[in-house]
Amino acid sequence: MAASRDPVRQVRPCWWLPGLGATSIILLLALGPLVALLWQAGSFSLRALLADPYLRHVLGFSLGQALLSTLLSLGLAIPVARALARRRFPGRRLLLKLFGLSLVLPVIIAIFGIVAVHGRQGWLPQLLRGLGMEPGNYLYGLFGILLAHVFFNMPLAARLLLQSLETIPESSWRLASQLGMRSSHIFRLLEWPLIRAALPGLASLIFMLCFTSFTTVLALGGGPKSTTLEVAIYQALRFDFDLATAGGLALVQLLLTAALLLVQHKLQSSPPGRVNRAGTIRRPDSQQAGTLLTDSLVLLLAIAIFLPPLLAILIAGANDELLTALASRALWQAAGQSLLIAVGAGILATLLGSGLLLTSRHLKVRRRRRRAAALWEASGAMILMIPAVVLSTGLFILFMPFADVFALAPWLVVLVNALMALPYVLRTLSAPMQLVVRQYDRLADSLGVSGLHRFRLVELPLLRRPLALAMALSMILSLGDLGAIAMFGSQSLTTLPWLLYQQLGSYRLTEAAATALLLLLLCLSLFWLVERGLGGKHAEH
Repeated sequence: MAASRDPVRQVRPCWWLPGLGATSIILLLALGPLVALLWQAGSFSLRALLADPYLRHVLGFSLGQALLSTLLSLGLAIPVARALARRRFPGRRLLLKLFGLSLVLPVIIAIFGIVAVHGRQGWLPQLLRGLGMEPGNYLYGLFGILLAHVFFNMPLAARLLLQSLETIPESSWRLASQLGMRSSHIFRLLEWPLIRAALPGLASLIFMLCFTSFTTVLALGGGPKSTTLEVAIYQALRFDFDLATAGGLALVQLLLTAALLLVQHKLQSSPPGRVNRAGTIRRPDSQQAGTLLTDSLVLLLAIAIFLPPLLAILIAGANDELLTALASRALWQAAGQSLLIAVGAGILATLLGSGLLLTSRHLKVRRRRRRAAALWEASGAMILMIPAVVLSTGLFILFMPFADVFALAPWLVVLVNALMALPYVLRTLSAPMQLVVRQYDRLADSLGVSGLHRFRLVELPLLRRPLALAMALSMILSLGDLGAIAMFGSQSLTTLPWLLYQQLGSYRLTEAAATALLLLLLCLSLFWLVERGLGGKHAEH
């Protein structure tokens, strides 16, 4: 009797196979490097780390720059979010869309834009020299790192805080108008409670992003005084070939990252439940004396930090020597290698994520075993605890005794990039795959549609767009990655981000402009082609 009411076990005897295969590969690729790090770090003492003045400085600088970046980003994001909530002006919607661009723009391209504006021959230094002032080389070092972190994180924080402010109900605004509340009263009684609720989770997220920032510090650090743990790991392995120090630092980085992720998970707040229509709200403080000037100054400051680097990326490509730079053979070799790595990483990340979700959705939807399903998915999300540089270091140490690491470098870069993209694949595919089972599982079973026929007739048409989006995101993340290629890159393996980093380091800005423009066009084109090709011609709707 029980068997007739539960046909799932009879028709799906291998439901565990996709998840087990994907989890085995993920654990092998994640735990193997960790074991190698533990083995190498056996001769590395944490006490020796804390006793070494340089390494102690690196640890302190890593935490200090992350704290300063978080405070600056949030300190500017709060008044920017208030100004955006209070004002309606031409270009507001475009500005919010541009703020969202910072989430998907490859870091090394944004670094190029920042260098084009603030570097020695950048727009701002040239303007200051024209005014008779000598700006000096202010970009490289702590100031440049903070500037880049504010560029990336201030728009993210402002958008999220704006979403919270837009949940204030219209009745509260009507009451505020009737009571004649001033701007300070509105902030204290209406806005601050929502901002305060969002700040812990937002601050922990930004702190973690800044603490694990590798590309920004590598490009703008400027020397030993401005070095973080991840850059120190890279230098210990690539320059000094000190495996014990690299392994010990990687373990410290891993433990701190895991602790930060745990704090972020505890502090993360749920998203706002509703958003009011902006056009229906009349804020009483929008017409009060002083608020227009304050909002204008705050928005101008935010735009001055964020917009010029974006313009520089586009304008720098429009120079007389662009065609000559684009004719470089090294540029197109790097582009070809970048595309091959991105395609391989995208396919592997999508396959691993799909395998995990096939098993987890069976447990969650068909068998109602939510905890077991969460454990399967957690095996893919655990990769967030391991920064790319730490994973690359572990793979380097793991394979070094058995093979030529640099001969395997393209495959290792694909593996690292695929694992780094896996959490995004899981987040993109989880809900759509569960929805397919909830809506069409009984119908497919009643018609006897199973196996490849079910995939072709039921699953693929419904999951085509989410699969395309997941693969496109994975490819874009891989295409703009610098962490893995910095560890395994060589003269025979150069990607566009690595080439751009080298050009920026030697101040070849014309060549860097061509590389940045090509990388940006490839990111946009690849995303569009994958979404259109796999997702269908209506995938963007």
